[in-house]
Amino acid sequence: MSTPPDPSEEPQRGPVLEPVRVLRPRRFDALAELMREIRQDAEGYESITPERHADRAEEETQELPPLRVPGAHTGRGLRRAAVAAVVGAAALVGFGGALLLPGRGDAAPSAAPSAEPSRSAPSAPPAASAPAVDPDGAGTLREGDSGSEVVALQQRLLRIPDVYRDGATDGRYDAVLAAAVARFQLWYGIRGDETGVYGDDTRRDLESRTSPADG
Repeated sequence: MSTPPDPSEEPQRGPVLEPVRVLRPRRFDALAELMREIRQDAEGYESITPERHADRAEEETQELPPLRVPGAHTGRGLRRAAVAAVVGAAALVGFGGALLLPGRGDAAPSAAPSAEPSRSAPSAPPAASAPAVDPDGAGTLREGDSGSEVVALQQRLLRIPDVYRDGATDGRYDAVLAAAVARFQLWYGIRGDETGVYGDDTRRDLESRTSPADG
């Protein structure tokens, strides 16, 4: 039969405490058994002292060659080759210029004496003066002329009313005849010839107004 609780003991109030870590006694028999197995395994081996390489002679040692990466020095090699080519070309150009300069200096004086004096071109003969062309025509008659042509002009002018009234037919181109020609040009509007000059335009107009039979 259970005993009733003691009324003097009161239940604890607050959170219930739970254990964080549980400790248990170690088993030394398992550790001793492990050590025993290690010792049994070690009995089948012997200890060996490693050989020391420091006692070898220095001549037996060899230095490893440096590692070369292909293409690492390609850029430097090309740059050096280009610089060498430029320097060589400049040297050749300078040497060639030095050889050509003395040759030019010697050739210039020698060429000067050999030059022949320029011969003056023969002067062209003066062109013959062309005969002056009469602007009034080849068969022009003017004051001072004389001859049969002047007689024919006087006879034709006598056939034109009031142009050469009572004029002479002596074959002399005088001031009276020149005035008659100027009068004919003015009355019939002839402008191609000089005033008082019997030119081509005046001749054509006068011959068209007078027939050859009248002459």
